[in-house]
Amino acid sequence: MSEPTVFTIETLRTAVGADLGVSGWIEIGQERIDAFAAATGDHQWIHVDRERAVDGPYGTTIAHGYLTLSLLPSIIGEVFRIDGVAARINYGVNKVRFPSPVPSGARIRGRTTIVRVEDVPGGLQVVLAVTVDREGGDKPVCVAETIVRALA
Repeated sequence: MSEPTVFTIETLRTAVGADLGVSGWIEIGQERIDAFAAATGDHQWIHVDRERAVDGPYGTTIAHGYLTLSLLPSIIGEVFRIDGVAARINYGVNKVRFPSPVPSGARIRGRTTIVRVEDVPGGLQVVLAVTVDREGGDKPVCVAETIVRALA
């Protein structure tokens, strides 16, 4: 994986449409899934019961969609950096879909594009489109439009 693309407040203003590239692979093992279940209280069998999941729709346990979503800051951080700001915060998400599952043991990575840059009090708001793919998969596992604020 290469170094992240580095922006400043000034260069972000002209970066709409920039393809920031693809993150490195992240393995989604059962230990990570179980830890997410413990942290969130979401112990649905399709995520944590390996024996029952064998007879389920995917033949194995799958990651929580929100586990995949929670990895977006890490994915984005690998390809996108803003220098010269006091803070970079996750402001929210406009759209999220989980078109296909992430089976336990799968590897995922994300591609990020700058969709929109807007002035906000104290800095800029950057809307990023992130498409997360599973190694060997034919459909994305997560498609999201997320918002980052760069505060001067």
